[in-house]
Order: sequence, then C-alpha cells, then structure tokens
Amino acid sequence: MGARAGLSWLAIVRLGLVQTALGAIIIMTTSTLNRVMVVELALPATLPGLLVAIHHGVQMLRPRLGYGSDMGVRRTPWIVGGMAVLALGGVVAAAAVALMGAALVPGIALAALGFFLVGLGVGAAGTSLLALLASMVEPERRAPAATILWVMMIAGFAVTASIAGRLLDPFSPARLVEVTAGVSALAFLVAVLALRGVEGAPLAPPEGQGAKPPFRAVLREVWADATARRFTVFVFVSMLAYSAADLILEPFAGEVFGRSIGQSTALAGLQNAGTLGGMVVMAVFGSGVLGARAASLRLWMVAGCIASAAALGALAFAPRMEAAPLEALYVALGLANGAFAAAAIATMMQLAGRQRTGTRMGLWGAAQAIAFAIGGFSGTVFADLARAAFGAAAPAYGFVFLCEAALFLVSAVLAARLAGVRALELRLSRMKEAVS
Repeated sequence: MGARAGLSWLAIVRLGLVQTALGAIIIMTTSTLNRVMVVELALPATLPGLLVAIHHGVQMLRPRLGYGSDMGVRRTPWIVGGMAVLALGGVVAAAAVALMGAALVPGIALAALGFFLVGLGVGAAGTSLLALLASMVEPERRAPAATILWVMMIAGFAVTASIAGRLLDPFSPARLVEVTAGVSALAFLVAVLALRGVEGAPLAPPEGQGAKPPFRAVLREVWADATARRFTVFVFVSMLAYSAADLILEPFAGEVFGRSIGQSTALAGLQNAGTLGGMVVMAVFGSGVLGARAASLRLWMVAGCIASAAALGALAFAPRMEAAPLEALYVALGLANGAFAAAAIATMMQLAGRQRTGTRMGLWGAAQAIAFAIGGFSGTVFADLARAAFGAAAPAYGFVFLCEAALFLVSAVLAARLAGVRALELRLSRMKEAVS
C-alpha cells in the first residue's frame, strides 16, 4: 500500500476504540461463556477448551488476511468486515451455550460455528487494524501508539467483565444471550464510528501496473528475516504461557473458592484491570512519549515474564492459605502480564514498520493464535486429567498454574536473547553499509 500522512494522537485513540470494541466481544466469548459451560452447566472443561481452540485455530489465516490488506488500497473494509463477523459470532456462541442446557449435541455444533466466526472476525479485524497503525504512525510514535491500543483493549475487557458480571446475576440462559447480543451490537457500532474518516481516501497499490506477488513468496520473504523468525518463537512460547490458565481462572474461583458467576466475572475484570495498569506502567517508564529503546523493552519483557511466573506460583498455593488474598493475586497476575505484553507489542510495532506490514503482523498474530489454541485447550485438558489423578479440584488447578509458570520462565530466557540477536544484526548491517 502507498504512503499516508502520519496519524494524530486523536486518530490513534480512535483506533484504540476499535480495540476496545474487539476486546468487549472477546471477553464475553472466551471468559464468561467458558465459566457458564464449566460451572452452571457442569460440563468438562475440555469442551470450552476445544471451542476456544477452534477460535484461535482459525486465526492461522492471519498471514493470509494481512497479505490481503497489504495488496488492497484500504484496510478499513477489512476491519469493519471483521468486526461484523466477530459480533455475529459472539451472538451465535452465546445462543449455542444457552441451547446446551436443553440439547447438548446441537448446542455444541452451533457453538463450534459461533467460535469459528469469532476467530475469523478477530483475525481479519485485528491484523488489519495493527497493520494500519504500523503503516500510518510515525516511527517515534509506534511504541506508545501500540501501548495505547492494547491499554484500550484491556479496558474493554475490564469494563465489559464488570458490567456484564452485574447484568448476568441472577443467571439464566435468556439473560446470557441478551447481554451478549447487547455487548456485540454496541461494540460493532463503536468500531464503525471510530474508524470513520481515519484512513482517508484510497491509495493506488505500490505494485502499480505490475502483477501482485503471490502470498507464498511474500511469506517466505518475511520468514527469511532472522529477527522476525526469532520474535515469532518468543511470541509463541510467551503466549502459550499466557493462555494455559486463561480458561480455568474463572472456574478456579467458582469451584475452589465458591465464587458466584458475577463474582468470578468481576475477578476477571480485576485481572484485566491489573493488566491495564501493567501496560500503563510500561508505557510511562518503558516506552512513553519519547519512544522505546531495545534494552528497555528487553528488560520489561524479561521482568514481566518472571513476575507472571511468581504470581501463578502464588495462585497455585492459594487454596492452602487460610485467607487467600484472591483479588490481590488476580491483580498481581494482570500487572505482570500487562508489563511483558506491552513491551512485546512495542517491539512488534518497531519490527513491523517495514515492508509487508500486514503479512508480518499476520505471522505474529498467527503464532499467538496457535499458542492460544494449544495453551487454552491443553490447560483445560490437563486440569481434567489432574482432577482425575488428584481426586480434587484445587491441586488440579495448581498443577496447571505451575506448568504455566515454568513456560513463563522459558519465555524470559528467550526475551533476554532476542535483543542480543537484534543488536548483532544491526552491527552487521552497519558494517555492510560502511563497506559499500
């Protein structure tokens, strides 16, 4: 795509509202519906794990979707279309969960369709939105702009979880569908209004009169970049760690600590509020308005991963405490996750602000999606298997939390090595320029 004028801070915030809308629908499908299936419907945790795996597995199409927006003249239609599919998928998924109480098999079949649509919508809207931001924001603003987008998405998580938690009590299948439909419709409307006029008039594609390069050739070109390849591995492992407990945090609060659906949803809101706080702290002290340095980003990624491991270890042993500070532990986990995620996102924006922006974003988005699919599903399967082995819910959840903590420690090592690889490549590049 051709070049455009840099976005103002107001325009960046408007794009952040799209992320807020996207996050509002995601939290309803991947968190609240998961809790309903496991606790209210007493279904195995493997079922929502499999459904969310479908949602993430579909996002393996992200590189292809990003390539499509690269080859077009505007990214806005991809974002709006993706949000429409996402909103529809959220309503279908909620209706399917409500149906499961009366007809389990048809409900599961409908839920598979709903989560497929959710994954497709997130892939199309999310990839194109990030590519739009990376291609239109000036280099010195990319890191704080990326943080703004993710802070606003987490804000969507937190606000939606808190409000939906209140609206869902007392629970009923009809109320679940009504609340989800209302959230989805409002989110789509906010996204459309926020996008209006931001991108501007269509531009001629850079290929001019020539033929567009095939997708496989473009993907090979991106994969040949050693930094992009190594960053992809870090994204995969860290998101695997991030997602392994994602689907069991609400059921954990319900089964082990006896929290109601409204209370456990509110806990998810506290966790996401903590994530929001961690991102803000990283934005102020790590990137800020002056941009981000590689060493600073590496430090925040490493420290955030280690802190996440510590918080998960504390959650694993919380059932043994006489008065476990559950709310504080959820906030601490969110703070640690937010710090490492914001640093990783800032790094992503720095690396993606080159040629093939959409395809690069799609590659990293696909790595994240695959990790989420494997992590979310594995976490629920391991929880069910551990429950059978230990004969109780508390040690089963604790086992998954400790496995996730170990993965975060591996991610910290990968993050520490990533900056060294990047620095070496920069030195080699300068040497080549000096010779030439």
